[in-house]
Amino acid sequence: MKDMVSSDFFVVPTVFFRVLFVFVILSHDRRRPLHVAVTEFPTSEWVAHQLLEAFPWDSAPHYLLRNRDGSFREKFQETASWLGIREVLTAPQSPWQNAYVERLIGSIRRECLDHVIVLNETGLRRILKSYFDYYERTRTHLSLDKDAPISRPVQPPEIGRIAEVPQVGGLHHRYERIAA
Repeated sequence: MKDMVSSDFFVVPTVFFRVLFVFVILSHDRRRPLHVAVTEFPTSEWVAHQLLEAFPWDSAPHYLLRNRDGSFREKFQETASWLGIREVLTAPQSPWQNAYVERLIGSIRRECLDHVIVLNETGLRRILKSYFDYYERTRTHLSLDKDAPISRPVQPPEIGRIAEVPQVGGLHHRYERIAA
């Protein structure tokens, strides 16, 4: 699992009826989002560049699970090969074969994007950055024994009372103990 990541696109409409494409790369190991990028026009060159940004130096995984989207054309395939990544393709129209990243996209929609109005690309980037900070540091996962992708310490009662910390613009909250 440490050597496998998934990638996929999803679309977000704006208040001005523009469609923005969000590209996500997810690590299977800790269900941790490794890279997210937003664009209005996802070309093969742009997607290849995102792959290079996601895996600098020698950090590329061995396997990349992806669908057969038209944006993953020759330039992307060359870049993946150059990085030493072996692409694993899902069957056509089979999103369940890429379950981890599809579940992440569903969580992003249900827990964040269904509750906000996106104005533009910059606003969407800001919203997603805030959500991913919450997702990585606060949101628990059953598959991680109710821990977050970035592990967090247990806070014993001796530390103090519990305080509420709003996250993602108040959509979610984190609860921490603070000294009295």
